[in-house]
Amino acid sequence: MNLAGAQIFPNPLSAKHGRRFPFTLKSHRSKYDGDDGIPIEDVKTLVKFKSRHNYIRVLQVSRTAHHPLAGSRLLLLDAPGNIHSIFFPFKSLTNAYFDVLATLPPIIPPGPLAILGFGAGSSAKPVLEMHPEAVIHGWELDPSVISVAREYFGLEKLEKEHPDRLYIHTGNALNASTKDGFAGIFVDLFTKGCVIPQLQDASTWERLKRILKKGGRIMANVGGHCVEPEDIRKDGGVIMVETLKAMHKVFGDELFVLNLNDREDESSLALTGRLPDSNEWKKALKKPLRFYADLWKAYAPLEDQLPRK
Repeated sequence: MNLAGAQIFPNPLSAKHGRRFPFTLKSHRSKYDGDDGIPIEDVKTLVKFKSRHNYIRVLQVSRTAHHPLAGSRLLLLDAPGNIHSIFFPFKSLTNAYFDVLATLPPIIPPGPLAILGFGAGSSAKPVLEMHPEAVIHGWELDPSVISVAREYFGLEKLEKEHPDRLYIHTGNALNASTKDGFAGIFVDLFTKGCVIPQLQDASTWERLKRILKKGGRIMANVGGHCVEPEDIRKDGGVIMVETLKAMHKVFGDELFVLNLNDREDESSLALTGRLPDSNEWKKALKKPLRFYADLWKAYAPLEDQLPRK
């Protein structure tokens, strides 16, 4: 698709949005519900270019903006303007779905953690800082994203601080492997504003299951209706349902869903394996993360709950 003429955001001068940027977070909007965007004067574009795989933009949000994203840097990779990474210079947590990965280490066996779809490292940072034993291998298809992450999102600093705990690989994340298997895998793979089509195929989840250690788990960002595809004929909620159905074929009753919004088709994460005791799980987590342990529910088909067209 030629992105040269694509509209990154709804027209900031339109009657609907006034002079505001209404960002869409790739899989989490609950923290920003009721807010119709960031004033245009509070947003500065630091980087904008097309790589082989993405339309890369880095935005700086003013620290004086009256918005939860004030003081952050945002990574946008697709034409609709979905946020793929958030970086706050002086804190690890983003108050977005990236933080949920930091709840995984206490419920997996010892061993490396893989992040498939590394982006600018928003999920890796809290894991490394909150779990001193964690070792992360991150895969990102686009080397340009990693270059931008090192320059604008603190990734270079993170790598220097954790040289034996953070390893970055560029290439197809679905080819990820390690000698003795991963203790945990975080799947966060999107292209053109959609969960990649391979994740609607059960055979992909079969392969990912095979590269887990015994007792290992997969946590996946399965998107939802709030994710805006470049192709207007697609719907993020429908793609989420198909992705969860493919996972269910492989993991059966050991599949759980965390809904990040009131509507179950709006935005979700998935977790494999038996659900841990929430009280024990919370004891092993930092206080800001504990509430996530209570949000997981057993997977149930969502087709009947999707909005009718």
